[in-house]
Amino acid sequence: ARRTPAPGHQAAPPSPWQRAGGMVPVFPGLYVGGAESCSSPEALAAAGVVAVLTVDAEEPPAVPGVRAMHVRARDEPGADLLSRLDECAAFLGAARAGGGAALVRCQAGLSRSVAVAAAYLMKTEGLGWEEAYAAVRAAKPDAEVNPGFQAQLKLYEAMGCAVDRSSALYRRYRLRSLAERDPELQDLPREVFAVDPTILCQTPNTEVLYRCRKCRRALFRSSSILSHTEGSGPAAFAHKRVMDSAQLRVDGRDKCTSYFIEPVQWMEPALLGVMEGQLLCPKCTSKLGSFSWQGEQCSCGRWVTPAFQVHKSRVDEVKSLASR
Repeated sequence: ARRTPAPGHQAAPPSPWQRAGGMVPVFPGLYVGGAESCSSPEALAAAGVVAVLTVDAEEPPAVPGVRAMHVRARDEPGADLLSRLDECAAFLGAARAGGGAALVRCQAGLSRSVAVAAAYLMKTEGLGWEEAYAAVRAAKPDAEVNPGFQAQLKLYEAMGCAVDRSSALYRRYRLRSLAERDPELQDLPREVFAVDPTILCQTPNTEVLYRCRKCRRALFRSSSILSHTEGSGPAAFAHKRVMDSAQLRVDGRDKCTSYFIEPVQWMEPALLGVMEGQLLCPKCTSKLGSFSWQGEQCSCGRWVTPAFQVHKSRVDEVKSLASR
C-alpha cells in the first residue's frame, strides 16, 4: 500500500557543506548529489555515507573506504535505467540496513540520480512515481528528471516496482528503447527475439501455437503476443481509416484483427537495417502481416509501438490436448 512519508521522515535541511558539495539529503540515510559530491571524504564521513551509487556515462574513480556501484547511462530520454532499478534499490537498501547512509550521484545531480532515488522510494515506501518524484524535489527543488526517465518510473510503478522481464510491458519497452538507441538497427541483440517454435524443446510445451494457414509452418507461441488496451476505433486516427466499429463486432469477432507479437528468430533477416516492411512466412513466403519500429495502428484504433503485426486471418491456432 502506498503511504506518504511521516513528518518525522522528512530530510533535514542541508548544511552549508552539503550545499557546497552538491549533496542533499532527500530521505533518512539517502542523499542525492552531483559529480562533486564525493570530492570531500570528510563530508561523506560526517554524513555517514558508506555507499555511493554513480549513474553516469563513465565510471568515476573509487572513493577510499566507501562501497561503490556504477550504472552506465547518459542523461538522454532513450537511456535505459529501468532494467537496473531493482539492483540500485538493493544496493541502497543494503547500505541503509547496516546503519549507514547512501549517496546517489550523477553529473549534475538533477535527473539520473533523482530518478534512481525516486525509484528507491517507490519500492521501499510504497509511493507512486509522481509522489516519489515530488518527495525528492521537495528536498531538491532544482531536480528535473527527463521525460524518458519519467516514463520509465511510470512503467516501474505499473510492474509493481519490480522489473519483470517476462511481462508484455517490459518487452515492449525493451523493443521501443532499442529502436530509439539504434536507429540503423544493424545489430539487434539476440535476447530481443523469441525462440523459433520449430526448435525442439526438451520439455512439453502447453502454450497455444500459431501456424501459417497456408503451409502449416509454426510461427510463434501465445507467450510472444504483446497485448494492448483496446483503442477507441477509427476516430482515434482519422488519417488512417479502418472498418467501422460495428462491422468489427459482427459475429462476435474482436475489434483487433491482428496479433501484435515480439520479434521471433525467423524474422531477424527481414528486420536488420530496416525500419518497416512486410512479414512473410519463412517457408512459403505468403504474406502474414507487417512490421514498423515507429508503430502501426491496430484495427481497434490503438497505436502500437513498435509493431510486429500478424493478421489473424493468416494463421491458425493449435492447442495441445492433455493425454493420459
